[in-house]
Amino acid sequence: RPHGSKMASIRRCTIQDLLSMQHCNLLCLPENYQLKYYLYHGLTWPQLSYVAEDDDGKIVGYVLAKMDEDSEEKGHRHGHITSLAVKRSHRRLGLAAKLMDQAATMMVEAFEADFCSLHVRVSNRAALGLYRDVLKFEVMDVEAKYYADGEDAYAMKRSLEKFRRQPADVKALTDGADDAATKS
Repeated sequence: RPHGSKMASIRRCTIQDLLSMQHCNLLCLPENYQLKYYLYHGLTWPQLSYVAEDDDGKIVGYVLAKMDEDSEEKGHRHGHITSLAVKRSHRRLGLAAKLMDQAATMMVEAFEADFCSLHVRVSNRAALGLYRDVLKFEVMDVEAKYYADGEDAYAMKRSLEKFRRQPADVKALTDGADDAATKS
């Protein structure tokens, strides 16, 4: 790697990461949460939240995600991104998209989610570009005065269909397992 290039790896968050995630949130975003809110996510949906960690083991980004508990009664399951942040020093490396895709994959694999939702400030052009242009979220609605300071939010939604394993993918996985079993 060239000197000074930044690397980060994505992994599932642990209880030990929650303070670092909160710190990253405080540095990056105006919406801040009490530690117990991170703990609630980590204990209730441990499969869905991820961190980006630099070579020194420092948390440089995270996604905090959950399942929408009301959606089951309506006959469709959906995940929700509570918070996404990447430190300025590690932006424009694709980490936010990787974090979001990892959460989306697990929403489908662990909970059979059909789609994922989130809210974003109408003034947050960078985030809107990521969500709409890169991750293919669609604006479904504008929620007036959604944020504590009175700013409106776009309510956005993304289909998770592309994260479903297709029958061919599953067959390839099981064929590989059969091959491994016959070799032993």
